[in-house]
Amino acid sequence: MSTPNQVVVSQVSDVTTVEITTAGPQGPAAAGFTFNGDAKVNDSIVYYDSTSDTFKADATTTKLTLVDGGNF
Repeated sequence: MSTPNQVVVSQVSDVTTVEITTAGPQGPAAAGFTFNGDAKVNDSIVYYDSTSDTFKADATTTKLTLVDGGNF
């Protein structure tokens, strides 16, 4: 079991630092936003795929594919 609340007091020379950490509530999921990043690669760019009604990040659309031969 982890401790969600923590207070750390440290002192270096004449400076005392107090750091307080607490776990906040997780917000609700964005309505209508489904994301699939399972196939992401380096430099993937997020795009919308209407066939699956999903936002994706994969090797299909990357910085390289946009620069080298991308359709504009």
